[in-house]
Amino acid sequence: MTERAIPEAMKNPFKIGLRNRALMIGIWNGSASNIVTEVLSGAGFDWMLIDSEHSTNEIQTLVPQLQAMKGSPTSVVVRPPWNDFVMIKRMLDIGFWNFLIPMVQTPEEARAAVEATLYPPKGIRGVSTFSRANEFGAIHDYHHHANDCIGITTQVETQKTLDNLEAICAIEELDGIFVGPQDLACSLGHITNPNHPDVQKAIKHAAEVAAACGKAAGILTPNEDDARRYIGWGYTFVAVGVDLSLLKGAAVGLASRFKSK
Repeated sequence: MTERAIPEAMKNPFKIGLRNRALMIGIWNGSASNIVTEVLSGAGFDWMLIDSEHSTNEIQTLVPQLQAMKGSPTSVVVRPPWNDFVMIKRMLDIGFWNFLIPMVQTPEEARAAVEATLYPPKGIRGVSTFSRANEFGAIHDYHHHANDCIGITTQVETQKTLDNLEAICAIEELDGIFVGPQDLACSLGHITNPNHPDVQKAIKHAAEVAAACGKAAGILTPNEDDARRYIGWGYTFVAVGVDLSLLKGAAVGLASRFKSK
């Protein structure tokens, strides 16, 4: 039997970039606004994270944002509120191709996150033959290729995750790990201080472990100096700004320039 070629609509530049450990610069989006998402999708970033862990996003707000990004060269990644296979299934069915799963601390939890995105026999994803994911039936070979086209990353947010990181990175289907500097700092006893030497040492160590295992390492920081340092340490998918912080910073700066006169 001739092997089916992956349909053009299923090719996933973000997953390919992760597997090649290519440098990809991203933006964080928690506004739950399809207008903000549309604006950011045309700003030139390689990828955008739409957050539903620390935001007001629900399935009903995520769909319009996916629609707003249709045709954009910016890859979209979603962060579910938890490592929950039901929520992940729903996010898959509405059309997300890339996932960042929060608070994964053990190889078993990482394996569960991976399996939630895969059809049997490799995973436990339920099958829907008519959903936004396969363009309501238009992508005829979707189910044959989905397991090879979904991008999966998990977060490094605790000392426990660091202790298990090599075993987590050994999971073949996992495409990369992503450090959450604030949660990691809190776990290490330095809440709201990710620049503490202990935290910086852990951040560098995570990148080294990922590289040794052939996995991509990602991180979020709105500080340009920190971002460039992390890239130098081997981080390859780096989010360099947060939508609401950028909006507030610009608004406060504009107001202060007029009100100070």
